[in-house]
Amino acid sequence: MNNIIIMGRLTDNPELRKTPNDISVTSFSVAVNRSYSNGSDRQADFFNCVAWRGTAEFISKYFAKGQMIAIEGSMQSRRYDDRDGNKRTAWEIQVSQAHFCGSKNENGAGFNRAEAAPSYSNADAGDFTELDGGDDDLPF
Repeated sequence: MNNIIIMGRLTDNPELRKTPNDISVTSFSVAVNRSYSNGSDRQADFFNCVAWRGTAEFISKYFAKGQMIAIEGSMQSRRYDDRDGNKRTAWEIQVSQAHFCGSKNENGAGFNRAEAAPSYSNADAGDFTELDGGDDDLPF
């Protein structure tokens, strides 16, 4: 089983890019605070993350540097040759889901995007149909 869930702060603004096949992708880093005991300095781990398609578009549109984010995905390794021809391995989280977290004021403080996040209050009332009959048939 390869599942990972982290919650931390974005270290930079995610930028949306497109592959030659027009697939959306964004790469970003999340700083996650470690637990610490009294008297010790607070430490953080930095996780490199990659999101694709709709998830990449969502993250790049609604998240900004310093904002809290919760990430679900899987840890994957990638091998490559560096400029000097040395073989390297990069570890990154392949993001399957991203979630808002933290307080509303906290998220709004670092939020510098043109649009507000989507909400259910924007739903069109025409999408719903009134049910006929009373509440007598309900099991509760």
